[in-house]
Amino acid sequence: MKLTIIGGGNMAKAIIKALLESQAISAEEITVSDVNPENLKMLQNSLSVNTVSSNRAAICSADIVILAIKPQNLDELSKDLSRRFKPGQLIISILAGTPLARLITKLQHNEIIRAMPNTPAQIGMGMTIWTASEQVSAKQQRDAQTILSSMGSALCVSDEGYIDKATAISGSGPAYFFLFMEYMVDSAIKLGFDIETARKLVLQTAKGSITYAVSSSQNLSELRRQVTSPGGTTAEAIAYFESNDIKQIINGAIMAAYRKATEMGRH
Repeated sequence: MKLTIIGGGNMAKAIIKALLESQAISAEEITVSDVNPENLKMLQNSLSVNTVSSNRAAICSADIVILAIKPQNLDELSKDLSRRFKPGQLIISILAGTPLARLITKLQHNEIIRAMPNTPAQIGMGMTIWTASEQVSAKQQRDAQTILSSMGSALCVSDEGYIDKATAISGSGPAYFFLFMEYMVDSAIKLGFDIETARKLVLQTAKGSITYAVSSSQNLSELRRQVTSPGGTTAEAIAYFESNDIKQIINGAIMAAYRKATEMGRH
């Protein structure tokens, strides 16, 4: 399987590292194209992949082409590659807010998968949700699942509408957790801890809580109740959260992210 990645940024690096570590593909079978020669040099030196500056040359013999560029660069890319893809070549797009219909129209190719990974993919702990156009074969879908699951978990959905919904949950989700942890660190510092100790307290608590939740068969509300003794410190904190309608704040934020994702898709 020959793989080309257009765009040599952080996500491209994450995909390559995940594929190599899982032994799903060898470095010799991977080609990266990017307008930035420094990105290409870094990838070639650190991961031993093939690099080229020409997108047309990069896709020439590829079985699968991953688009790892910014959404706003699609118009420019399509001027270069529209009608250049051959039947049988699979395109996997990780462009946020860019629906299949737009990709098909811009690239004049209909064997396309739209995927939404998230940043923990960079350490093999990502969550990717993806969907395929009708023309994508069963074998191509299996190949896509292999590539995307090398970065963590990958879930295929038949309804493209779930991609925008997942963007608001798993795509943007890491930032929500980072924000909550950031504020917890700030609170720990206000209580008198130095920043290193505050950071360790928060990050290890988060790591342990997530690992515990993943390994447990109990639902999240039950796990929360196990920590929340009546009349205790946790109960006091939870009561404060609820008195300030934290549930509505979280739901409102996720709905705002979803609306933005659908808006991006329309434009």
